[in-house]
Amino acid sequence: MNIKKVSDGFSRRQFVEGAAKSFLGLGAMPFLANAALASGTYNRAPEFAKAKSVIYLYMSGGMSHIDTFDPKPGADTQGPVETIKTNVDGIRVSEHFPNMAKQMKHVAVINSMNSTQGAHAQGRYFMHTSYAMRGTITHPDMGAWSSYHLGKVNKTLPANVKIGGNSSGLGGGFLESKHAALPIGNPSAGLQHSKLPRGVDDERLARRMARLKSMNRQFMKKYDTKQARAYAEMYDEAVRLMKSEDLKAFDLSLEKQSTRNSYGDNPFGQGCLLARRLVENGVRFIEVDDGGWDTHDDNFGRIATKAQVLDQAMAALLSDLSARGMLDTTMVVLATEFGRTPTIQVARNNGRNHYPQAFTCLLAGGGIKGGIKFGKTDDEGREIEDDMVEVPDFNATIAYGLGMDLEKKVMSPSLRPFTIADKGKAVKSLFA
Repeated sequence: MNIKKVSDGFSRRQFVEGAAKSFLGLGAMPFLANAALASGTYNRAPEFAKAKSVIYLYMSGGMSHIDTFDPKPGADTQGPVETIKTNVDGIRVSEHFPNMAKQMKHVAVINSMNSTQGAHAQGRYFMHTSYAMRGTITHPDMGAWSSYHLGKVNKTLPANVKIGGNSSGLGGGFLESKHAALPIGNPSAGLQHSKLPRGVDDERLARRMARLKSMNRQFMKKYDTKQARAYAEMYDEAVRLMKSEDLKAFDLSLEKQSTRNSYGDNPFGQGCLLARRLVENGVRFIEVDDGGWDTHDDNFGRIATKAQVLDQAMAALLSDLSARGMLDTTMVVLATEFGRTPTIQVARNNGRNHYPQAFTCLLAGGGIKGGIKFGKTDDEGREIEDDMVEVPDFNATIAYGLGMDLEKKVMSPSLRPFTIADKGKAVKSLFA
């Protein structure tokens, strides 16, 4: 057989691209990116690790700490936003989070986050990977690291999924591209391209797959590389998923309407619900992105709108996980690339600018102590006074909760050693 042609007239390239689009929309999947070499083997979670999965809620743009979970009542920097009590003595949140106020018993509030990166792309990259952006290498994000070190729970579903948003440049990095996240654009639409196209039945699919395997065998006789083998394995995994009952995990129509409503009728809320369903079905790491937190202008009006969506969705997620007995083994993370300036920019309709010096992230479930605050900023939210947590420390804490080996070195293709969170140290006191 001429490996450049298949019998029905498609070129090899056209056939592969067509198959990719049919098999789970793989034309858009990161599995088709260059699969790089990396040494090492999976390192299973030790017994102390309670978290089996992570739901990582990412507020893209830079969420204001003062207007959310580090309010400064009475300070000029607080502006017009009031604070409210929560179900934990000593923890107050902004008035925009009445639902989360009832869930703070599950939450560790880290008010002492610090980043070295003050621009969006660099800050987002640093938050996801623990490494500064470089032109010579792309580092794995936390979802890819978890896939690499811990492998799959459900052998049919991917270990790593990303819902919504745009984290351009993030993914598997120098690891094999199979560790990068499966992207889901619209959580309510299910997994796109997961059914056979019109006119292709099981028998015709089998013939096409046989042709593909024949071409791959001939190709790998000449180019037997890790990249080529991973490329071939991609199609086998796609077909297994197409035929699996596990596809139902992506179908939100199977949920009660009351449950869907509780999360909010918007992409972020439905993304959080989809994340819960994926955890139930053995997906290891799910990121749900929500953009629009870059509030240079009209900070207070925009925060009120953004916080309403976050408050409803995250509170519903924590409540739902707790009621189902899943919160003990599911770590929920709320993260952002940096905070916003305590100084209010009056000339920009009361906006706030980028502020990596101090900001807030949240952790809940997965062995995390609930109902606590860790770290402290001053009375105006400008400077960290106690227990600074740098970005690599935060990521090391997530990895520690999953039971990943923080010291394990993985070699990049250029034979440079890297670890999950660079030099970050887990904040072990956050764990029960």
